[in-house]
Amino acid sequence: MEHTELELANIGRWVDVSAVRTDVTHDEVDLLIGIVKAYHCICASPMPYMTDYVIRELEHTPDTVVTGVVGFPSGADTVSMKVHTAREMLGLGCRELDMVINVGALKSGDRKRVVHDIQAVVDAAEGIPVKAILEIAYLTDDEIRRGSELVVSAGAAFVKTGTGWGPKPTTVETIKLIRSTIGDAAQIKAAGGIRDLETLLAMRAAGCDRFGIGVRSALTILEDAYTRAGLTIPEVDGVSSHGAVHDGY
Repeated sequence: MEHTELELANIGRWVDVSAVRTDVTHDEVDLLIGIVKAYHCICASPMPYMTDYVIRELEHTPDTVVTGVVGFPSGADTVSMKVHTAREMLGLGCRELDMVINVGALKSGDRKRVVHDIQAVVDAAEGIPVKAILEIAYLTDDEIRRGSELVVSAGAAFVKTGTGWGPKPTTVETIKLIRSTIGDAAQIKAAGGIRDLETLLAMRAAGCDRFGIGVRSALTILEDAYTRAGLTIPEVDGVSSHGAVHDGY
């Protein structure tokens, strides 16, 4: 599928730049901030203790929202803990939430618990978009289908594939599976293993709406898209840290 120069020039509107590993440093978070400003990315995704800092640094960047992460990375927090985290993140100024569903409950066939968990965060969000994370690296295809259906029934805005902490990446086939399951009932966000522009564009063609990408891979992909679109690559504050960071899945 061919993508126009205009699409490639606006690729930042598909990209949530993330810094959510255990060992993420302040330099990496500053690089995240520099990337989203330079490429007009739609969303920045830090770990909770850095969320307030990122929101302050992006105060004058109205085209980028900050997402609050909830239940990272296991999804095994109690419902009340997730609701408390969601409310705290919203109180800081987050305009989206990325929550990990109760993966163990899904694998146990406890659909009621899975739905209740997601609905509680959706209700706490009061209309703010919630991206519910399946963590597909631990699921069978049947569990991915079932989880996607439950996310939609619970009212989340997005089915998100993973946290990026799992042992294997999201694939184009995963996106096709989720889209064939939910139709147009929700958006899809892919995260985990998106390391190059070709993968991103293939997932986009398969029905993916948003992409969660770590800072190093995001910078590589965005630079590639701008080069293909014939645009000047913008200067990014903190780019000197580029070689010092690494992305997991």
